[in-house]
Amino acid sequence: MFRNTFQSGFMSILYSVGSKPLKLWTSDVHNGHIKRITDIDVQSLVLELLSSNVSTTWITCPSEKKQVLGIKLPFLVMIVKNLKKYFTFEIQVIDDKNVRRRFRASNYQTATRVKPFICTMPLRLDDGWNQVQFNLSDFVRRAYGTNYVETLRITVHANCRLRRIYFADRLYSEEEVPHEFKLYVPVRKPPQEVEHPVMAVPVPAAAPPPVPPAAAPPAQPPPAGAQAEPVREAA
Repeated sequence: MFRNTFQSGFMSILYSVGSKPLKLWTSDVHNGHIKRITDIDVQSLVLELLSSNVSTTWITCPSEKKQVLGIKLPFLVMIVKNLKKYFTFEIQVIDDKNVRRRFRASNYQTATRVKPFICTMPLRLDDGWNQVQFNLSDFVRRAYGTNYVETLRITVHANCRLRRIYFADRLYSEEEVPHEFKLYVPVRKPPQEVEHPVMAVPVPAAAPPPVPPAAAPPAQPPPAGAQAEPVREAA
């Protein structure tokens, strides 16, 4: 899809406020729903995926099975809400050995397991809204000792609420991130203060992870899991 597109900075593949948030995606729903709702915490439209079984309700991009994303940007960022239910997502990439690898992060898994074609890992989310940052280059290197080339596909399963999913060429400071790529949570005021204007605070930017060596040694441990930064309210 994007292999022949110039790629730098930020590349968004899902925005819940857009007119067609799932334009690039296809979905499947069983024993649940996928719909756009207004989230009371952020007072904005978000995409909600709910199901009694995480494996049967999902969205995936690209929409066509034979297509691939072809995104070379190495950082995946998801702005996602913790619904305190089972949740998982999966990313398929290709490395410089021309091998397709899958990385699956789940909030119900406790340990990282590396197999030849799939790496499963725990995902730890704070209450409320989180900014999940996934360093694809680092994970490919640590898990398989190879180099990340591009992302082929991403699949997000129930149960969660999504604001945006995007790729970036590096981790940016809070000041560098465009306004439309941030999430603002209105500050909760006590009842006697409701007459005051509502203020907002952005999702805090995560510190960049340590830079790994040029080539991961065989004894280097596998990735511990995806990083998640909570959305905090102002004092």
